[in-house]
Amino acid sequence: MHLNKYQKLARKTASYPNVGKNLTYPTMGLCGESGEVAEKVKKIFRDCEGKVSPDTRDAIGKEMGDVLWYLANLCSELNFEMDEVAKINLEKIKSRVKRNKVKGNGDNR
Repeated sequence: MHLNKYQKLARKTASYPNVGKNLTYPTMGLCGESGEVAEKVKKIFRDCEGKVSPDTRDAIGKEMGDVLWYLANLCSELNFEMDEVAKINLEKIKSRVKRNKVKGNGDNR
């Protein structure tokens, strides 16, 4: 599936207050779901010696889908297409690699 198509389909399922004028809800959802991904990964190291079981992999995949849904709706709230955001990100990373600036701090390196 292409990102923009996913974004349009995700938007059809958006049912939160003030859809179209609400940055807060999808931003907070994105943070929460990202935290759930991190928690599941953390428990792999705490409980499973770093080994990912098929069930855990599936559970993390579902949480990553939730991250994607909130990101798609945040993009919609900000009038971005996901393909555009992905392209901008890859260009930024490619530039950092070319300039040997992948490591370090700051958004504008």
